[in-house]
Amino acid sequence: MKYQNNIRFIISKCFLSYFYVGFIKKAPGTFGSIATIPLILFLTYLEISFQTLISLIVILTIISSISAEYVQRMIKTHDPQWIVMDEVIGMLVTWSFVFPSVNYNVLLPVLGLFRVFDIIKIWPASYFDKKIKHGFGTIVDDIISGLMAGSILWAINNYYLIS
Repeated sequence: MKYQNNIRFIISKCFLSYFYVGFIKKAPGTFGSIATIPLILFLTYLEISFQTLISLIVILTIISSISAEYVQRMIKTHDPQWIVMDEVIGMLVTWSFVFPSVNYNVLLPVLGLFRVFDIIKIWPASYFDKKIKHGFGTIVDDIISGLMAGSILWAINNYYLIS
C-alpha cells in the first residue's frame, strides 16, 4: 500500500472525506451533509454573491472529480462511502435555490430534501451513480440530487414562503 504515504493521496483523501467526516462509521453521507451547514453559514457570513457560490460549486466539482478518479484508481474501488465531498457539493447546489437564506426554516429543508433525493437517487442521478465509473460519476449524481431537491425547495419557497 505504497500510495497511502503519497502526499497527493493523503491530501485527496482529506479533501474528499471533507476533513475525515466521511470516516464516521454510521451514515457518512448524512454526516457529510450536516457538516456542510457550518460551511453554508460561513459563506453567508462572508456575504458571497450568487455568482461566487456557483463558481465555488464548479471549482469543487472539478477538483472533486479529478481527486475521486485518482483515489478510486489507487484503491481500486468505485465510490467508497467515505467520499462525502459529493454531499457537500449537493448541499451547496440545493442551498443555491434559496440563496442567501440561512434560517432554520430553510436549512432544515435543504438538509432533509437533499438527503431524501440523495438516498433514493431518481433518474438521471441513478444512471450516473450506477453507470459512470469515473470520478465525475461519483460526484455528479449528488449534484443532480441537489438540483432536484433545490427545485422542490424553490417551488415551496416561492409558493409557501418558508424563508
